[in-house]
Amino acid sequence: MSYCSNCGAKLPKDALYCPKCGAKTVMSAEKPIVTSEDLRETLNRIEKEFEKAFAVAVKEMQAAFKKAKESVQQEPPKETVTCSNCGEKNPKGAIFCYNCGTKLEPKAEEKS
Repeated sequence: MSYCSNCGAKLPKDALYCPKCGAKTVMSAEKPIVTSEDLRETLNRIEKEFEKAFAVAVKEMQAAFKKAKESVQQEPPKETVTCSNCGEKNPKGAIFCYNCGTKLEPKAEEKS
């Protein structure tokens, strides 16, 4: 007959845990908690869940990219400043041409 080392309760012969306090018994320390088959089944379930999650993520990413592409295509044309030296169109507010470095004249503003 064995007794719980935590609370002293009488334990059934094959108890892995004390029915009174829940403490592990000596038998639970000797018995493997997870078998290789249990582990294999668990990994298979995890793999299936990951596949589902990745499929959902792919659909959501595709929808997000499509929405982003549509919003980029719908942007109104931006105002530009044309460089008098090289003809490059620079963003509105630029002081110097990003292509040749020439100082831009404010009166050269135009819409593209």
